Formats: sequence, structure tokens, C-alpha cells
Amino acid sequence: MTKAFNTIGLIGKPHHEGANNTLTALYHWLTQQSYTVLVEELTGQQLDIDGLNLVSITDLGLQAELAIVVGGDGNMLGAARVLSGYDIAVIGVNRGNLGFLTDLDPDDFEHPLQQVLQGKFVTENRFLLEARVMRHNTLKSCNSAVNEVVLHLDKVATMLEFEVYIDDHFMLSQRADGLIITTPTGSTAYSLSAGGPILTPNLDAIALVPMFPHTLSSRPIVVDSQSEVKLKLSYDNSEHMNVSCDSHVSLPVLPGDEVIIRRQANHLRLVHPENYDYFKILRTKLGWGSRLF
Repeated sequence: MTKAFNTIGLIGKPHHEGANNTLTALYHWLTQQSYTVLVEELTGQQLDIDGLNLVSITDLGLQAELAIVVGGDGNMLGAARVLSGYDIAVIGVNRGNLGFLTDLDPDDFEHPLQQVLQGKFVTENRFLLEARVMRHNTLKSCNSAVNEVVLHLDKVATMLEFEVYIDDHFMLSQRADGLIITTPTGSTAYSLSAGGPILTPNLDAIALVPMFPHTLSSRPIVVDSQSEVKLKLSYDNSEHMNVSCDSHVSLPVLPGDEVIIRRQANHLRLVHPENYDYFKILRTKLGWGSRLF
């Protein structure tokens, strides 16, 4: 049997019985076929298996050729922000809700995963965004996002004021609850709930989606992914503002700060079974109509 990968890393969903059951089944299935299996240390501590090779997620990225993430899209996002920095392929087993990023069925993973392990798969490179908070021309904090970067207030139903620049060209000033800057990957997540467009994964583009803007003329806009987006925060804002990355990491911002969002140099290398169909996923997850004829 031809092997496209030899060393496999397993990453799980914390404190989730179903995910642990799937991870246990995966581990035994892989080791029976003589694959070297590394288990992320926090994941492995929840599994009742002797002799596990436990490693940090960074060591997993360095040593494994394929990472299998068992959980929902949130778990995939958390792993992807780290694994995008390494030359590793990533595939997901869905133990969450929607599962836009997790292809494999936890109750029927063997055949499609076997095909992937034999080299029968399609690859997608998904780009990430990097958000940098600048204060008086000094970097205060930064992080990355697979889905979206969101400027928002801690309090609901309270507007903030900011200016938007694209490649240092002034675009508009805005009074709104916030702004979502989304990748194609994130266009079916929070951005979609705010009325943003769906961007197919092959597009080199990002979308800027205002959140409850205080004007009827404000609309989402799509720009090239190589563009630099700069947000200048008015000094009239309150001090209870944040920039969130994938809703997992929160970067505090103050009035007068600048937030710079750029495409990250590294990308996430997703692999899918050969029968992967993005539009079929949209139809299934979003409840779109079936064929008429």
C-alpha cells in the first residue's frame, strides 16, 4: 500500500466524550496500519490509552506530515492558527455543529481517510489574516485569524467611530457597532450572519462587513487579499473596545489606536477527500434548494 503520509498527528476537542471516542478509534485504526501517531498533549491526557506519544502542538506541526483535528470548526480554527506556520496538511473529523471545515464523518471515517492516506485527495491553501494593534507608532499586540478579524465594543447597542483606509487611501468614516474583515474561509461564519457575501475559497479577496452601521448607504465591500486595511479609531470612542481574531483571541484597543490587517505570509494547507464539493457543502449546511431537474 502506497502511503502519502507516514507520521500522523491527532488533535481533539477538550472535554468532549464523542470526540474522545473518535480519537480512540482513530488511534487504534492508524497504529494497526503501522502509522506513527503523535497525540497533542492536552488531547492525550483525556484518552484512556497506554503508551501514547504526547507532544505539544508546535512539535506536532514540526514532526507530523498530516494533522487530523477531531471537533468542530472552532477546534479546527484554533489548531489552524498554529499549524499554518508549519509544512503540514490538515483534515478534520466533524464533532461539532455545522462543520464547514471538517469533512470526515466520525461514524464512517475509515474509507475516505484511507483514500487520503494513499494520496487520493485534493488540496486547498487557505490564507489567514494578521491583525496588529498600533499605539503611538508602537506595536502593542498582534495575532492571526483564519476566519475573521472583528473590531467591536464590549457593550451591545453602542456605536463606535473609526476611519477605514485601504492601502493608505482613505475609504470612509463609519459609525457602527463594529466591522468584520473576513477571509473566504470566514465568509460562511460570523460575516454571513451580518449580511456579508459568501466568497468561494479560491478567491484572493477579503470582505469588509459593517455591523449595524448608522447609515443606510453603508454596504459590504470586497477588496484584493493583498490590500492592507487600516482602521483609525476616533478619540471620541469609549475605552471598552476589542479586536477579536476568530472569536478566540481578543486584543484590547484604545481611542486613537490604529488596527492594521494584512494577509499573513503562511497559509493553512487543508486536504479533502477526492469527492469534496464546496457547493454541495453550502447546499447542505445552508439549506439551499435541491436540483429542479
